[in-house]
Amino acid sequence: MGLHILVVDDEQFIRDVLCESLVKTGYEVFAAADAQEALEILKSKPVEIVVTDIKMPGIDGLQLTERIKQNHDADVIVMTGYAGDYSYETAITKGASDFLFKPVRLQELHLRLKRVIRERKLKKDRDEMTKKLKELAITDGLTTLFNSRYFYSQLEIEVDRAKRYHQALSLILMDVDKLKPYNDSFGHIEGDKVLARFGDVIRARLRKMDSAYRYGGDEFTVILPSTRGPEALIVAERIRLSVARERFFPQPQKAVSLTISIGVTEYIPEEDLSTFFQRADHIMYASKQEGGNRVSSDSVHNPL
Repeated sequence: MGLHILVVDDEQFIRDVLCESLVKTGYEVFAAADAQEALEILKSKPVEIVVTDIKMPGIDGLQLTERIKQNHDADVIVMTGYAGDYSYETAITKGASDFLFKPVRLQELHLRLKRVIRERKLKKDRDEMTKKLKELAITDGLTTLFNSRYFYSQLEIEVDRAKRYHQALSLILMDVDKLKPYNDSFGHIEGDKVLARFGDVIRARLRKMDSAYRYGGDEFTVILPSTRGPEALIVAERIRLSVARERFFPQPQKAVSLTISIGVTEYIPEEDLSTFFQRADHIMYASKQEGGNRVSSDSVHNPL
């Protein structure tokens, strides 16, 4: 089954019986005589489910359950022979996934395990789906760069950070040169291949702290935190050269290259977000007016 189970009980006979039954069923099983030993195993071994007694010397099973839920990705089934002292509700409140009374019937243990495993899988699937939906909400489907909606929210965050901490901030805005004639000649599918590839090229030329976005159509933008204009120019030029080296084959034996026009600007303290973006847009437009395949800047440099 590939699942790893940790059995925690201070009575060796009970540990041995439970471990033997679980191993026969096909689980990978670890055993611990107390909570401290269990925590050490959890640090070094892959464990998906812990089956623990409550009444143990030192850290009891409910305290162990709390620590597991705080620090490890494992479900917990608690066991007790003291029905009057502990309740299902208490165990669940501490983070347990299920509750068993001793003496434990092995058939019941296996049924409870199957239920916990099934619910664990459902939660994992649900979490993965939620993650994918979140990614789709902020990601451009063609280029897999972030989308324009996410760009504005992130730019607002970075502008606020630049103001608050007196840090530099630069912005790069890019537009693919002559993509419309390319689409007219070879079709939009080939044009989409260009955009997707340029997205990869842009992403590959950035530093970890930078973030790239497909702003819309054939426009891209990059936010560069803690970056002054001259540094941003270096990044932009690296992107421009890499884009120009790309070759596309919209028809057999027909190699075509496309270029990109780039505008670079540095944030001016207390400037509002829209003015900052508009400056980058005007500078990029100047690059296009001058024939494209170039990087332009307004040479803003602000001592902070």
